[in-house]
Amino acid sequence: MRVTVDRSGGFAGIKQTKSVSTEVIPAEDAEKLKGLVDAAGFFQLPPVIHSTQPGADSFQYKVTVEGERGTHTVQVGEAEVPPTLRPVLDWVKNSPQK
Repeated sequence: MRVTVDRSGGFAGIKQTKSVSTEVIPAEDAEKLKGLVDAAGFFQLPPVIHSTQPGADSFQYKVTVEGERGTHTVQVGEAEVPPTLRPVLDWVKNSPQK
């Protein structure tokens, strides 16, 4: 499984991409990441989670998971990230893998 997080927006408008593959990380970490994706119900989330509030300088995320169940992408603004998805974003963001 590969999880890719593209973050754009913010005050400076700088785009950052971070990708983690379960094939190249320790097995324990791979299981943790898979568990977070499952707990988020990621493949049931809609492709776009619309913002209810304007936010010119807020971050936008595009999260893509590629794996045995296929490929699914979710686009969401920082303020609308579902609580179940936040651990996936944080895990990928803090991963040493590029």
